Amino acid sequence: MPEDGQPRSIELAPDTAGRRADAGLAVLLGISRSAAAALLGEGNVSLDGRKIAKSERLPPAGLLQVAVPERPDPLQIVVEEVEDLKILGDDEDFVVIDKPVGVAAHPSPGWVGPTVVGALAARGYRISTSGAAERAGIVHRLDVGTSGVMVVAKTEHGYTLLKRAFKERTVEKVYHALVQGLPDPLEGTIEAPIGRHPGYDWRFAVVEDGRHSVTHYEVLEAFGKASLVEVHLETGRTHQIRVHFAALHHPCAGDLTYGADPKLAAELGLTRQWLHARRLGFAHPRTGEWVEFSSDYPADLAYALEALAEHRV
Repeated sequence: MPEDGQPRSIELAPDTAGRRADAGLAVLLGISRSAAAALLGEGNVSLDGRKIAKSERLPPAGLLQVAVPERPDPLQIVVEEVEDLKILGDDEDFVVIDKPVGVAAHPSPGWVGPTVVGALAARGYRISTSGAAERAGIVHRLDVGTSGVMVVAKTEHGYTLLKRAFKERTVEKVYHALVQGLPDPLEGTIEAPIGRHPGYDWRFAVVEDGRHSVTHYEVLEAFGKASLVEVHLETGRTHQIRVHFAALHHPCAGDLTYGADPKLAAELGLTRQWLHARRLGFAHPRTGEWVEFSSDYPADLAYALEALAEHRV
């Protein structure tokens, strides 16, 4: 495979004659067929000076020219302002934010949108911790589609103590979720192991050999089609709240990934799961004093609640 930005010329030979361009290019460069198809689709491959399509058949002779475009490092922190991101608390050792929907905690392969670490960098925050560079200061995460309160460590001292607090479950994490239907009982605990979904790489599920997961909940208000619940997480697995309520057949409203009703989601104006990190409490890394921060519902979640309360749905 040629290096990014470096063109490469290849003389065609009879052994690839008659093959589709994507199949032939994959063999010639030693790459996957999908990667070859991407190069062809982006117009980065020409035959004797003419751009070719992935479905074209290769001739027995000719000169292929391939240019691989430079691609950004998926783990590079992109400094980018996020106007809707609010600072709820700023301390020597940590900063507490109100994360808006559509923002990832940190860079990762496949994500090209804004990140918490990039937004903090844009505001002049200098995070110094022993964590991976692209995850600077991240001691816990919220899904891209989940809004609410989140803490980021600013110093090594803060990182070490906050990371330990989350691991030892001494942090109070309170979420509010709008789930379909009415959970029975109205107050209870969901204890079910969570692991990778056996059929979908990007989803999680309750599986026998999953990790121990415990969710406590209490119904705050019932609207008929949906109920507002307060959730206290004892463990912090990926998608835990979404998976646990989906397993009870009460998925978060708007959460189409985990089986929510698309018609109800549309009626409520939801384009993501109704899930909000409402409150976060922890012992201050230096004083040991208990500190707590809370976040108000953003406009899209508030609208959905109003629609239910006013019987517009």
